[in-house]
Amino acid sequence: MNIHNFSKHDSIVNQILLELRDKDLQQDRYRFRKNIERYGTIAGYEISKQLPYSSIQTETQLGISNTRKLSEQPVIATILRAGLPLQAGVNNIFNQADLAYISAFRKHTSRTEFTIEVEYLASPDLNNRIFILTDPMLATGQSLVLTYQQFLRNGTPREVHLVSVIGSPQGVDYVRAHIPEATLWIGAIDDHLNDEGYIVPGLGDAGDLSFGIKK
Repeated sequence: MNIHNFSKHDSIVNQILLELRDKDLQQDRYRFRKNIERYGTIAGYEISKQLPYSSIQTETQLGISNTRKLSEQPVIATILRAGLPLQAGVNNIFNQADLAYISAFRKHTSRTEFTIEVEYLASPDLNNRIFILTDPMLATGQSLVLTYQQFLRNGTPREVHLVSVIGSPQGVDYVRAHIPEATLWIGAIDDHLNDEGYIVPGLGDAGDLSFGIKK
């Protein structure tokens, strides 16, 4: 698996991550969502550098311009609900892309043990497509792997990109073992997971911070 860790280099991504982590700034839900979206737009731009392009001639008012364009549009998928701002950011770059959605959530059997439940899937045919799966928090990696496997019911992509904001070493290793064909784009890889499966220092629950605490 190829891993692009944005925090390894100085860029505006580090400023975005700082604002996302700040517990006082997190009180502004709109700002939090927009920062997730901003990060997604940057990740989408970086992904665009690796996709296939073709040559095309465009007629201007003064002549002919030889340029390059994307050979195809990707499918951008996300996990409801936390992934919506991240998907929107990537979609800012690939604004003609097909979109796909899946629901996945932790069903706790105890304070520290849980399973991943999937209830909803909406996706185009993925056979031979470029597939971008967005999930803000790569904690255990179980939900990302499970949802990817569910999407495979709609076909096998030719190229797979995974986009997360913050991950744990355990989550990255789990995804690397189960989706080795993918390229991972991630803002930062933090220290560890706590007993409840949350990333530390992380930033908290991205879905709750974006949309409010769920019952």
